[in-house]
Amino acid sequence: MREIIETRNAPAPIGPYSQAIRANGFIFVSGQIPLDPASGAVVQGDIVDQTRQVMNNLAAILESAGSGLAKIVKTTVFLTDLEHFARFNQVYGEFLGEAKPARATVQVSRLPKEVLLQVDAIALG
Repeated sequence: MREIIETRNAPAPIGPYSQAIRANGFIFVSGQIPLDPASGAVVQGDIVDQTRQVMNNLAAILESAGSGLAKIVKTTVFLTDLEHFARFNQVYGEFLGEAKPARATVQVSRLPKEVLLQVDAIALG
């Protein structure tokens, strides 16, 4: 079975995709960028500010699906500059604590709306 997950507590998709999909006991969360859910605008600031918004968006989507950050099993992180890696990790760790999901981190040349990062996730439902 496949179920679309939607919440107003996270940014609406900016393209033809869902915020998340529940399938076979997992929640697959689309890549989140630092958009304010209320305005749809990019959160201004540095990698710390943008990471906080991305993690808040992930949390809101997972919570709406009856899951949560502690149930994440895998993330993929896209950074436009690996010089941000340490500061990103600090904020990411604050949100995930001891959950420590599997993760891949890559540097990319560009992301939608010129943001500094994007994170997607797979979590237990």
